[in-house]
Amino acid sequence: MSDKGYSYKGSGTNSQGNHYCARDYGNGSNSYHYSNTDGSYYYSNPNGSTYYNNGSGGSVYTAPDGSKYSSGFGSSNSGSSK
Repeated sequence: MSDKGYSYKGSGTNSQGNHYCARDYGNGSNSYHYSNTDGSYYYSNPNGSTYYNNGSGGSVYTAPDGSKYSSGFGSSNSGSSK
């Protein structure tokens, strides 16, 4: 465990050139993120929420309770759509 409150589980770049990084918070919570060559990225947070950005202005946030909030895709999808 580091003084940041987490330790690195691993990181690297896959064969498509996409970068990933995983963290262990030591209390059963883990997180990871992907940064893709197309400019998109994805975060999985230790509280169970996730965030995806497509690199072109569209993003989706999923709250720990499963509610999804999106923006930038042309039509509003915000609210509790599981």
